Amino acid sequence: MTIRDHPLRGALSAEMHVRRMPRMAAPCRMMQVVTVLGEANTDDTRAHVEALKRLATVIVPLSAKYAVLSIDGVTLVWERHTEFATYTLLRPGISAEPFNPADFDPVRDRLYAGMPGEIIRSTQIALVAGAEWEPTALDLPRWFAAESTVVCDVADGLARIASDFRLNADGYGRLLIHDRGLQHDEPGQLFMRLQELGNYRNMALLGLPLAQQLTPSVSQLQARLAELTHGVSERSSQDDLLLDELSFLSAELARLVAETRYRMSATRAYAQLSEDRLVSLHIGGVRGYQSLDDFTERRLIPAVRTCDSFSARLDDLSRRAAWTSDLLRTRIDIALARQNRDLLSSMDRRTDLQLRLQQTVEGLSVVAISYYLVALIGHVLGVVTIVSHDVAMAIAVPLVLLLVTFALYRMKRHMLK
Repeated sequence: MTIRDHPLRGALSAEMHVRRMPRMAAPCRMMQVVTVLGEANTDDTRAHVEALKRLATVIVPLSAKYAVLSIDGVTLVWERHTEFATYTLLRPGISAEPFNPADFDPVRDRLYAGMPGEIIRSTQIALVAGAEWEPTALDLPRWFAAESTVVCDVADGLARIASDFRLNADGYGRLLIHDRGLQHDEPGQLFMRLQELGNYRNMALLGLPLAQQLTPSVSQLQARLAELTHGVSERSSQDDLLLDELSFLSAELARLVAETRYRMSATRAYAQLSEDRLVSLHIGGVRGYQSLDDFTERRLIPAVRTCDSFSARLDDLSRRAAWTSDLLRTRIDIALARQNRDLLSSMDRRTDLQLRLQQTVEGLSVVAISYYLVALIGHVLGVVTIVSHDVAMAIAVPLVLLLVTFALYRMKRHMLK
């Protein structure tokens, strides 16, 4: 029996196996760089990884979205997402300074050379084990800002993390992961969830500056719409000018919606992904420190709600502008109907007057035609001596009138048919 595969069967099967982190174990160091691609396309990112591939040993072959390379003992994991790409460097072992970016030189220099897009997030991660690396026993202010340090348990207590989620002078954030019993693929899965949480959180926050930047413009349009709506309620207003301004305002609202719709929708999607990753981490609190979920929800949720409010405000203004335009068009249509009614009434009066004039002319026409016919008959009877001329004329006048009237009636009836 011949089995026909769906054209996407192979691609969908491969999709379930990409974006896996290589197995890792403490102690090790990671560095991840996230670039927003913007106008850069898939070909640009693949060309960049292809250039790195020539310097590397291929572990997982390059595809459209995923590749794993080994360069000078450092493993590079490349992932292509819809709007951004991630470059993760992984090397075993750790030093006394776990957040020294020079540990990844010269691979890091090769990575940055020709990298497409713009960096939105870059993080150094240290995966450690042993009591000497317990975050609550370390001098955390050496690496993190004391006022914003986050320490909490994750993975149901099998790991503890510490970070301040700040951008340091070296251009990187810092994250310490203390392994307290993770096995096999669990360190890699925990790393992915933590990094995806931060990456999606940053991508979600891209919508906030846009909403804040355009809010004054939306407020001006809202105030102008209120003025125009009040103008529509005034009977003395000039409807054509109001309709022109309403059309311009509706076009401006449509432009703002077109400029922000994708970014606001992406913000909601990334925020939902962040919440999903937050739940999957199974976070537990550590006394004296704020937890990861507290830190994330404290800033992410208000930002997302601000973007949602901005989108809802734009949609509401668009509907109100459409309602006001419909109301004004209805009033204009009523005014036009009233003008048409008055015009038709005037035309009826003129038609009635023309009909009366026509009837008058018809009466005069009967008299004129009859007069000339009687005169012609008089000339004929003037040479006939059988009947008295006066008597004949007297008889001819009513007969001619009746004949002319009947002839004109028949002709008029025929023309109307």
